[in-house]
Formats: sequence, structure tokens, C-alpha cells
Amino acid sequence: MSWGFSRTKQVMVDASEALPGRPAPMPVAAANIVLGTPMVSPGGGLCDWGPGRRAVVLGGGCFWGVEEICWQLPGVYTTAVGYAGGFTPNPTYEEVCTARTGHTEAVLVVFDEDQTDLETLLRAFFETHDPTQDMRQGNDIGTQYRSAVFTCSADDARLAREVAEKFQPALTAAGYGSIATEIAELSDAGDGRFYYAEDYHQQYLAKNPHGYRCHAATGVTFAS
Repeated sequence: MSWGFSRTKQVMVDASEALPGRPAPMPVAAANIVLGTPMVSPGGGLCDWGPGRRAVVLGGGCFWGVEEICWQLPGVYTTAVGYAGGFTPNPTYEEVCTARTGHTEAVLVVFDEDQTDLETLLRAFFETHDPTQDMRQGNDIGTQYRSAVFTCSADDARLAREVAEKFQPALTAAGYGSIATEIAELSDAGDGRFYYAEDYHQQYLAKNPHGYRCHAATGVTFAS
């Protein structure tokens, strides 16, 4: 079936219809300009950051604002924006915007385990966007804006589901629907599930302080 202009961008593209992409990855700058730390692990693997550091990939709408939130969280070692959860290898931003890659805009978050933990980061993630919105955040509509958590292990994916389950009663009490966040292990499809975005997107709001921020936060918080 061909992809027509009438087909909504809120429908996930089939792998057979996804854009082909390319083998060459995007060039990545030597360091995060806010934190001064590398955005690529020493060994090049997405999940291997050495002893005491762990990684998770979070999608909560436009990645400019999500990354800004993440780099401010205590214990975060580095962040980088990219595309995750789809089919097209090494896509461009323009390709992702067609909804024909299957990717969502996402943020790689690497944290120091002696300063924070994954549950703390996930709680902040769920509180700072609307995880009940399906294939959108606010006025940003499409599969590229879907809520997602991609983890480096099955245990981390299990924890993410548990955190979502803990948050659901508070959302329900506030009149919101069910959490629509996609939760999956990165290793299900290899490290290629996350592709770095173009350099101008990295730490975009540090480069453009008055740039666009879209946060559809519910205002709901976890029970203490």
C-alpha cells in the first residue's frame, strides 16, 4: 500500500513502507555544550558508559524541551537528542517529520548511579509531560511526538512499567486517561534503535534560549 497524504501522521508506519535511510550516522560533537561531557560513550555502544553510569532513552514530545529538562536533573552525566523506536536507519529530521520513519523524538540520558537512580529520573519524566496523550504532545501531533521509554535492559523496562503503574492512579484521580507511553528494551532491536540527531538540535535551547518549548505537563505528581 502506498503512503498517501490523507493518511494521518498519528498512525505508525509499517516497516515495509518506512523510508530507507542511510548507513552513515550523523556526526556528533565532542561534548554536550551545557554539561561539558561526551555525548557518545567511550566504547561507542549506546548503553556502555563504564562503571557507575547507566543510560535510558526518553521520548516526551519535542526533544528540545525534553533535553533541557533532563540536563538540569541532579545526577545526569550527559544528554543528547535523537530518533528512536522506528525503522529508518540514521534518519534526518525532515524524514522523521514525514511520519515515515517510525521514530519518535527522543533524548539519551546518562546518569551517575551514586547520585541518582532510574526511578527518580522516570518520575520526573512522567511528571513533565502528558503520558496519556497518544501519538502527540499538546499541539505537536504525530508518531514523532509519542511518549516512550527505551531501556538498556529488561530489568529497566520492567521498572519503567512499574513506575507507570504507580503514576496511573494519580492521573485517573485527576481525570486523565490511561498512560499511552511505549516502553521497550533497546536491545530488542540493538543499539540502532537510537540514532543521534543533527548537531543543530543538540542542546538546542542552550543555543537558542528563546526557542520553542512544548510541554503538555498534566500538573499531576506522584504520591509521596
